[in-house]
Amino acid sequence: MQLWFLGTGAGTPSKQRNVSAIALSFAPERASLWLFDCGEGTQLQFLHTPLKLPRLEKVFITHLHGDHLFGLPGLLGSRAMQGAERPLTVYGPPGLRGFVEACLTASSTRLPYTLEIEEISPGEVCANAHVRVTATPLHHGVTSYGYRIEEQPRPGRLHSERLAALGVPPGPWYGQLKRGEPVVWNGQQLHPADFTHPPQPGRVVVVCGDTAPCAAVRELAAGADVLVHEATYLRTDAALAQAHRHSTAADAAAAAAAAGVRTLVLTHVSPRYSQDAAAALLAEARAVFPASHLAHDLWQLDVPRPAAD
Repeated sequence: MQLWFLGTGAGTPSKQRNVSAIALSFAPERASLWLFDCGEGTQLQFLHTPLKLPRLEKVFITHLHGDHLFGLPGLLGSRAMQGAERPLTVYGPPGLRGFVEACLTASSTRLPYTLEIEEISPGEVCANAHVRVTATPLHHGVTSYGYRIEEQPRPGRLHSERLAALGVPPGPWYGQLKRGEPVVWNGQQLHPADFTHPPQPGRVVVVCGDTAPCAAVRELAAGADVLVHEATYLRTDAALAQAHRHSTAADAAAAAAAAGVRTLVLTHVSPRYSQDAAAALLAEARAVFPASHLAHDLWQLDVPRPAAD
């Protein structure tokens, strides 16, 4: 699992930072690619990575401000022109469907793939055998969601030495036990709990939309491996953050500490800050939460699995 930060700026693009977009790749386990937000120019940012638009399966929009949304019509069209056939589902707040359909209709854009648009409400957004996504409203001037992506636990490793001691040869019995199914061997019932290690927890990634400090972030991100949080302003500009319902780097770090996350990634940096000034955002966050990182465009972050038992 890798996070690709395609755009890390706020409001308008700058020479250093494009506006918000984060890709989540599940490779090499699965050939699946998701996208969180799609600011203008996101389709161009893809060209600077090994990520391929035809692989894109899901897009999650946090809120309907332009710097998180205006790239979506162009990306849908580019995906069509690249020969994509895989269906695509776009999730986001109410109003998303009207925006996308109006843009596609007005531009006479025809898609050769099935496009589904789901306007979400708080709670579970989607789930499959591998992962579950839930959405929580945050505190911004418009409806703005944070998304929690939770991998399903993996079955624990077998105690193969215990099975060998009983004379059970490798074969279908091993698979049954690993799936949690009891096995009868030589008249004796073998219980999975006696022959498997505990399940391995899945990874948890939380991607927040724009937000002022709020309890919802701490609850959504509880125990997460990675929290991606806006850091639009420095603490010296806290009055601006409050006025526009944004967060400072220190606010993001405080949320990460309260939620008990492993890693914090700061993004959504105001264009008012130069590269040198932006480095102060990281210093501000690390003073509160040392495991903080400041994302930059085209940066990749690997999300490792927890160590096996």
